[in-house]
Amino acid sequence: MKIKQGLVLREVAGSYVIVDLGGELNFKGMLTLNETGAFIWRLLMQGKTQTEIAALLTEEYEILQDAALTDVNTFIEKMNGAGVFE
Repeated sequence: MKIKQGLVLREVAGSYVIVDLGGELNFKGMLTLNETGAFIWRLLMQGKTQTEIAALLTEEYEILQDAALTDVNTFIEKMNGAGVFE
């Protein structure tokens, strides 16, 4: 799963926002992320798999593997709905 080129994560006033530098997507408003969403986004940008991301979430946030994988899958579904993946 690859994020479309031109999409970048920016931190603005303590919030995380996905910005479309290429202007290809038509967001209805902005895509904002919480800290966990930004963590997952960065790992997706590095090419990590869902399983790898879930493992890293368990280390970073001390949650169970099943919960982490559910969170990752939910995040990916929402981002897919927003059209951020190639």
